[in-house]
Amino acid sequence: MLSDPIILLSMSQLNNQYTFAIYIFLAVGLLILLGGMLGCCGSCKESKCMLVLFFCVFLIVLVAQLAAGAWAYCNRDKLDGLVRASVKYSVQEEYGHVSTRTVTFDAIQKNLKCCGGDGPSDWAASKYNNVDRNNAINVAVSNLNPFYNIPQTCCRENIAENECEISRKLKVGGAFNYSIYQTGCMDKLIEIIHENWIIVAGISIIIITLEIFALSFSLCLCCAIRRDHYKA
Repeated sequence: MLSDPIILLSMSQLNNQYTFAIYIFLAVGLLILLGGMLGCCGSCKESKCMLVLFFCVFLIVLVAQLAAGAWAYCNRDKLDGLVRASVKYSVQEEYGHVSTRTVTFDAIQKNLKCCGGDGPSDWAASKYNNVDRNNAINVAVSNLNPFYNIPQTCCRENIAENECEISRKLKVGGAFNYSIYQTGCMDKLIEIIHENWIIVAGISIIIITLEIFALSFSLCLCCAIRRDHYKA
């Protein structure tokens, strides 16, 4: 999640919070690893102390996962707006000026076979074409250059280089050449993220179920060890 360009671009508007959240996930993973070691050692050595620690660690993780899942479900409707705002901002403000965003968006356009946010016309009002977006008057269609360029990654696969260069120069309000992708990247990105959400939700349910079984078994084992000690 820290290296996937699609996810990074989708969350570019909340980059600091997103990175912080990923590091929290990594910390939780280490906590689960520690809990697993405690449970394994506690079972082998029949140590009630380790089993109780295992139970406490996994109970904390389980509660945190349920809370995170509830938060994500309640805020799922905000995801589309966040993705659209992030893609629009990258096209209009960052492409061609921020190298990491440029490489990322090129990869998205090439892999998803799309161009711009809503379509190739988005590039007409982009800083990529030297449009000063700080001046609202200059962004008006009447003040735009009648011709604008789009990135090379908007060209379809197996298109000759010279044909791509010709197709990259478009006229404001004009028809698009078939040599370039004519659909935007916003809807495709949202579709991919929604598909991944379903996979993540399914895996999370399986993990939570296994954790509940682990908690139950640790309690049963702890009680069994306690009974054995009383008998001894």
